[in-house]
Amino acid sequence: MTHSSTPDDATRPLPLDEPDGPPAHSPDVAPPTQPLGRVEPRTPALGVPMTWGGPGRDAAAPERTATAPTAVVTPAPRTDEAPARGRQARPAARVVPRIVALLTFAAFAVAFAQTVKIFLGTAAGQRFDELALRGSEHGSGTLWQVAEPVLDVVSVAFIVVAVVVVLVIAALRRAWGLGLQVAVLVAGANITTQILKRDLLERAELDVLTQRPGNSLPSGHTTVAASVAIALLLVVPRRTRPYVALLGAAWTAATGVSTLVGQWHRASDVLAALLVVGAWTGLVVALTPRSAVDRTVGGSISTTAGVVVLGLGALVGGGFTALTLGLGVTVPGLEADDVVAYAASVAAVVGLTCLLFLVALLLRQEVARRTH
Repeated sequence: MTHSSTPDDATRPLPLDEPDGPPAHSPDVAPPTQPLGRVEPRTPALGVPMTWGGPGRDAAAPERTATAPTAVVTPAPRTDEAPARGRQARPAARVVPRIVALLTFAAFAVAFAQTVKIFLGTAAGQRFDELALRGSEHGSGTLWQVAEPVLDVVSVAFIVVAVVVVLVIAALRRAWGLGLQVAVLVAGANITTQILKRDLLERAELDVLTQRPGNSLPSGHTTVAASVAIALLLVVPRRTRPYVALLGAAWTAATGVSTLVGQWHRASDVLAALLVVGAWTGLVVALTPRSAVDRTVGGSISTTAGVVVLGLGALVGGGFTALTLGLGVTVPGLEADDVVAYAASVAAVVGLTCLLFLVALLLRQEVARRTH
């Protein structure tokens, strides 16, 4: 008797639909209640082992873990600490240059007092002023064409604009104390000049013939030019100061000499104005605030060059004045006494201007120099 199927086929149960893949109890997969997430392949750092395991693979093996690569994290600098570090980088102004500045103030003040005593209170000083004033008439027609535009620059509006400019520079440098310092310099020097000339000083009556009776000492135009130039010298960055000193000295000397060319002032008026500005410069530099200390170092080469040029100008001007007046040496080509006095006056103005800016440059650079 034949059968169409084997006995095993008759008793075999019908197959059930099974999901694709290995059985749930397979050690190659996790239990269904813990679905696997997407694992991105990562390369472990050198020397860091990576272990894998599962509960079905090895009962003693730990859970499947991956040790992440070890990274060295450098903390970013805190931006809120930058201002504090900037403030700490500005030490106080140096003490010794401050003392030298105070001595400079005293020296200019004493020189001013002596100038007033000689040229306002003695016959010899008044005669020299009158000789120089008379000598300025020689060639004044031609020279006035150059001198007049120089003097036209100086005005009240010019002072206001100049002060605003130096204050803006100080604000851009975030040196508020320095802005106050230069404002005090300009205002103090010019107010002092006007009070001295209008209210305090008088020209003694010593029977000296004069073309201009009354007192005109100190010169207001020279005070404005010198104080504004010194203020700009104090407020600009360190590397720029030597160039400002040279340009400021040239402009101040041109202004002072122009007042002589136009017979606006006597020689003593211009010299006294330079001494007033010098005294105020020493005073304000001695009171240099912390904000005026330089943030950077440098500029030594340009400073040296400026010092050399200004020093030579001071020596030549002072030496010429001393030779023509103090030693009584006759200058070739200058036969008349009035022309000699006029030439000596011009030389004295140039020499004292160079000395003023030389001292201002050295004091400012030393007081504001960083020590660390």
